[in-house]
Amino acid sequence: MTDRKGPVLIELDEAPAAAPQDAPPVPDLGPLPPEGRAMQVIATLGARRPSRLARLFWAATGALVGLVASLAAWNFVTGLLAANPALGWVAAGLVGLVLATLLLIALRELAAFSRLGRLDALHREAEAALAGGDLAAARRVVGRLDALYRGRAELALGRAELAKRQAEVFDADALLALAEAELLAPLDAAARAEVEAAARQVATVTALVPLAMADVIGALTANIRMIRRIAEIYGGRSGALGAWRLTRAVLTHLVATGAVAIGDDLIGSVAGGSVLSKVSRRFGEGVVNGALTARVGVAAMEVCRPLPFGAGRKPGVTALVRRALTGLFGQKE
Repeated sequence: MTDRKGPVLIELDEAPAAAPQDAPPVPDLGPLPPEGRAMQVIATLGARRPSRLARLFWAATGALVGLVASLAAWNFVTGLLAANPALGWVAAGLVGLVLATLLLIALRELAAFSRLGRLDALHREAEAALAGGDLAAARRVVGRLDALYRGRAELALGRAELAKRQAEVFDADALLALAEAELLAPLDAAARAEVEAAARQVATVTALVPLAMADVIGALTANIRMIRRIAEIYGGRSGALGAWRLTRAVLTHLVATGAVAIGDDLIGSVAGGSVLSKVSRRFGEGVVNGALTARVGVAAMEVCRPLPFGAGRKPGVTALVRRALTGLFGQKE
């Protein structure tokens, strides 16, 4: 075998030169579409149920803090009574006033939970009456609904009309539809106004406040206030704990049904048209957060309403958002 020194030449088949028109298109590296980060964070955190270990930790921590505060107050009062009886009795009276106030707050929270439970029970009874076509059950539901709104002056005409016409109705669906039209229609209008106001506020805060986490805090505050106001409109006025529990229930429902996802026709019709083409990404985030807030509001109406929505009565999220945001980020159509 002969050794060859130098380079080895390997002949390849000649490949055709690439034409410029055959080159792949340049990827679009423009800004990402708005995703409603603030509302996504709120929904995820609000619907997340803490673990048993976390609940045990916070319960034990609360009990420990309460025990330490009680012992400190007791030792303070007894020591002051021994050193200066007059000031000791003043301190004892103030401690008693604080305890009485805490007791009243606890009773108010229990009453709030009771009101929310009454709305929930009425909602379940109405659903059962509709599912079974039970006229007797529907009449019981209407009677409880009339008693619930007996003290509402703005519903006096509706209650009178319902009392006059309900004896003429012999169908469960028609009877509940009559009650819904006479008693709940004004409340639905007030609840829709609250949803539109909250969506407008969240969109404005997101668009105009560039501070980190400010949009999350603003959206959380607006949503809790909106849910609490909707509960009050339907007769389920809640306290602080009741409002938080109701908020968690609404957000859990949204996450379970996938209603916090974006990219469907709702966001496309609101945020993908002429509005976002004229404004920045920050304004787009505001529109999407406002749309998701409207979704939270509709879910809150479903949870707090004593009757399920009848056919064609459930408010459309797209219409709510358009009414809330028209003229806010673009020209009125």
